[in-house]
Amino acid sequence: MDHGGWYDLKTKEKEFKEIVDIIFCSAMGPPGGGRSFLTQRLQRHYNILNYTNLGSESIEMIFKTILNRFLGLGSQEISDSVARIVDATRYVYEKVEQTLKPTPNKSHYTFNLRDMSKIFQGVCAANFKTCNDKLGIVKLWVHEN
Repeated sequence: MDHGGWYDLKTKEKEFKEIVDIIFCSAMGPPGGGRSFLTQRLQRHYNILNYTNLGSESIEMIFKTILNRFLGLGSQEISDSVARIVDATRYVYEKVEQTLKPTPNKSHYTFNLRDMSKIFQGVCAANFKTCNDKLGIVKLWVHEN
C-alpha cells in the first residue's frame, strides 16, 4: 500500500505489480474475541469512523414507534402490549449480549441492534387473522426470539 503495489511472489521473476487508481475500504470491530489489534502503520492509510452505542431510551423510542405503527392496526389489547414487548426484547438482548461473549472458538457471538430488529421485523409480520389477541403476539414474539 505504501509503494503503490506488491511483488508477485508466485512468479519466478518476482515482478512488481503496480496498483493504479484503487481505494481500499475495510471494516473491523473492536479488538478482542479473536480479533487482533491493528498497527499504526496500517491504520494510517485509512480514515477511521466510529459511532457510540444508542442509549436505552433511544432504542425504546425507535422500536416502540415501529411496533405502534404495525401493531396499532390490530386490537386494542395488542396495541397496549407494545411497551412490554419492547422492554422484554431489550432485556433479552442485553442479557444475551452480556452472557454470550465472542471467543476465538465462537467468534460468531457478536450481537448488535440488527439482531434485535429482526425480532421486531418478525413481530411486525403478524397476520391479525390468525394472531388476533395478546397471547398470539406473545407466542410470535417468543418464536422470533
